[in-house]
Amino acid sequence: MTKWQSYEEVATYLLNQFAREFGLSRVEGKQSVPGLRSHTAWEIDAKGVREGNDGFIIVECRRYTSSKQSQEKIAALAYRIQDTGATGALIVSPFGLQQGAEKVAHAEKIVSVQLSANSTPSEFAMQFLNKIFLGIEERISLHDEFSVELISVCSRCGQRFSVIEKERVCPKCRQTDDK
Repeated sequence: MTKWQSYEEVATYLLNQFAREFGLSRVEGKQSVPGLRSHTAWEIDAKGVREGNDGFIIVECRRYTSSKQSQEKIAALAYRIQDTGATGALIVSPFGLQQGAEKVAHAEKIVSVQLSANSTPSEFAMQFLNKIFLGIEERISLHDEFSVELISVCSRCGQRFSVIEKERVCPKCRQTDDK
């Protein structure tokens, strides 16, 4: 699996987890959507279904690790919105949008979602509008230790004692024998 495929899958998963934040009932994975004007098919990275089945939005994932999304790329997404009858789009990328791209996005109901490039379903940083979501995975290691103490009853006095080796008498009776 290449990095961009993984990025798309992680983005789809996370967007589905936070679907309500976007006014969506769910986010579906990669699929083909028909062009109503162009009569062609558009492959989209994911599809957000509006609450109450009131239309859908296109989800485009672009894991560009050195630049923001350009005006031209956002304009191409805007055409796909028009051609498919979508009500808007989400553009998911690590660095957001260039200044001209922000203007096109605002005019065409495209919301920029910044998702860190190396995100996983459990470790991520996602930002959109004025909201930030973080996923942090904690790993906890548990180590058990135990010790064994062998207790015996002294064969002479009947007292219980901790056995160090193969002793049969307690230390007190042993001291009496040594005298």
